[in-house]
Amino acid sequence: MTATEFVPPSAMVVVAHPDDAEFLCAGTVAKWAARGCEVTYVVITKGDKGSDDPEMTTERLAAIREAEQRAAGAVLGVQNFEFMGYPDGYLQPTLELRRDLARLIRKYRPHSVITFDPTNRFLSDTYINHPDHRAAGDAALDAVFPAARDRLTFPELLVDGYEPWKVRQVWLGAAAHPNAWVDISETLELKKQALLCHPSQLAPEVALFVEGMARMAGEPKGLAAAEAFRRFIIEADPVHEAPPAWR
Repeated sequence: MTATEFVPPSAMVVVAHPDDAEFLCAGTVAKWAARGCEVTYVVITKGDKGSDDPEMTTERLAAIREAEQRAAGAVLGVQNFEFMGYPDGYLQPTLELRRDLARLIRKYRPHSVITFDPTNRFLSDTYINHPDHRAAGDAALDAVFPAARDRLTFPELLVDGYEPWKVRQVWLGAAAHPNAWVDISETLELKKQALLCHPSQLAPEVALFVEGMARMAGEPKGLAAAEAFRRFIIEADPVHEAPPAWR
């Protein structure tokens, strides 16, 4: 597949930590939001372990990282935020997490969901994928299908008023085998600005790093900058589906 200009009417980004979404898909989020997509960020953990400061506490770090994530999302045009409050570093794709994510999918009813590729353990020769990332991707996929869709799965959600919902597309970032590329040439600067909203975790040099990664991702497709995904169309949508050009 080649680059796609598809924009869903609504999207949910499910990640493990504050700042994950900015690395994973910020250029795509900014592009979609600018074109009318309602974007919801779901951050599963509090990000409360990412500090070497002996004076830092988990409570203070969690508050700092939530504020940073809200600021980054504002740069990109994210409209809704859900901070699930799971502890950082210990995430598992449990039934409890699956149910909690299914509840949020039913609440916001996104057309498309972006999350991690849970099968990609090694992102490069210098980076082993964080176990929380893989757990978040696993849980998100299981919540999309079949938990959020099936009426009789987690019937307590019905009691709370959360009716079943079918997500139409899933986009896996940091994918082992991408099949769709989004041209982020027009939003690369916003991606860099959003990452710089996370000073508790990232040095200013991160902007140059992600620019280089985006240009490398786009080069094979003839794009100045891109984000690559493994895209699954679970159920075709004749109203919002991409034209045949992306195939």
